[in-house]
Amino acid sequence: MSQRLISLDFFRGFTIAAMIVVNDPGSWSYVFDPLRHAEWHGATPTDLVFPFFLFIVGVSIVLSLSKITNTSSKVYFKIIKRTFILFSIGVFLALFPNFDFNNVRIAGVLQRIALVYFFCSFIFLKSNKSCLLYTSDAADEGLGVDLGGRRI
Repeated sequence: MSQRLISLDFFRGFTIAAMIVVNDPGSWSYVFDPLRHAEWHGATPTDLVFPFFLFIVGVSIVLSLSKITNTSSKVYFKIIKRTFILFSIGVFLALFPNFDFNNVRIAGVLQRIALVYFFCSFIFLKSNKSCLLYTSDAADEGLGVDLGGRRI
């Protein structure tokens, strides 16, 4: 049995519970304000659910793919297969229960998570450590992240 990172499992469970509460708060007529998305400026706890899932995906990529020493075509096929499955489930859930193909939302949350998983997995496998740090720094710069008093 492989050793699991309990803190990541706990965080994943917490994030799923938060997603359920946010997506189904009871009566939509009387929703507790922190369970709504911020109109434009600001943030609420609801606005953190999707980034939490992306963080979990990123940590999971590093934990699972760093064990791989030989990147064969099987690894890439598994990544593509998982991406396709996640994307397909997202499209199915967008269509369910009415299956209205004229108004289907292709760019849903699960589809975006699938695409992030796909691209980040390939970047992780194809890049060396210094390239990953440079990519991370470039992403931080694009987001305007200020770390330690200096802007990266």
